[in-house]
Amino acid sequence: MTLEVLKPGLLTTVQDGGRPGLACFGIGGSGAMDGPCHALANALVGNRSDAAALEISLLGPTLRMQHDCVLALTGAPISARVEHAANRFDMPRWRPVFLRAGSLLSLGGMASGARSYLAVAGGLQAASWMGSASVDLHAGIGRALAAGDELLCKRSPQPNGLNEDQRWWPSWSINPKPWFDPAPRPLRLVAGSHFDALDESSRRALFENEFRLSADSNRVGFRLLGRPLKLTAGLELISEPVSFGTVQLPPAGDPIVLMREHPTTGGYPRIARVAAVDLPVLAQRQPGDALGFERIAADAAEQLLIRQLRTLQELAAAVRARVTTA
Repeated sequence: MTLEVLKPGLLTTVQDGGRPGLACFGIGGSGAMDGPCHALANALVGNRSDAAALEISLLGPTLRMQHDCVLALTGAPISARVEHAANRFDMPRWRPVFLRAGSLLSLGGMASGARSYLAVAGGLQAASWMGSASVDLHAGIGRALAAGDELLCKRSPQPNGLNEDQRWWPSWSINPKPWFDPAPRPLRLVAGSHFDALDESSRRALFENEFRLSADSNRVGFRLLGRPLKLTAGLELISEPVSFGTVQLPPAGDPIVLMREHPTTGGYPRIARVAAVDLPVLAQRQPGDALGFERIAADAAEQLLIRQLRTLQELAAAVRARVTTA
């Protein structure tokens, strides 16, 4: 079966679990910016957590279902209007939804947050490279959706309990609050290898001052605007490995947080690292949003991540079991 792309949206790409473990060969990981929301969208349609799905940025696409299918929409709140024959309704989020062949799904803008995830039962059947279908625009791997594209996916079985309008979704849903919370809060930072090279006022400013996310930000990196940070003296550095969440400081003094399509090495001072548990929160910030930081020790950040991953795995497994036995 296929989903026909009538309008592509602002930036809609296929993303899965990415290409971890290949940085030593100079190959970036890519993958979903908001991993938990991507995993839960897949769980809601019975897929593996790392299956290929659509990552939608700020403004969504318009899709036509060529066959019956089961979908789920998670992440940032986005308008989602379905039209089928004479019926029109809003597609509910954070639960599986059955749509008939011929249905038109129009995804609009996001009132808050920056990324939504649309998963299809069976996963998207997209071209794979190095074991992943994830698009990496920075590396030239794949491309964003364009009008006229057809997305291949498996035909979904018809669920029991279709109503008179031939649509279906369960009465239950995932509570989004633990996984998407638009309320502003400080993001946790672990001091980097060059944190002590900042001058004293810049070390304070990193945690006391407010930054704003620059419009000059993308899946490679988020540029933060605020009071420029300074080093006590210039550093002569060689390029070293960097990761998702590394905070680099270019000469202009505006920090850059490396995101999913970051290069595998970098030569700017590495002043901090966003705690991995907070990277999904950062990924949901829109250009112009305010950002603040608080310091956390590396071992405490690790424990928070372990707890988050354990909770996510347990929830995804329970949701998949409920979906497959429904």
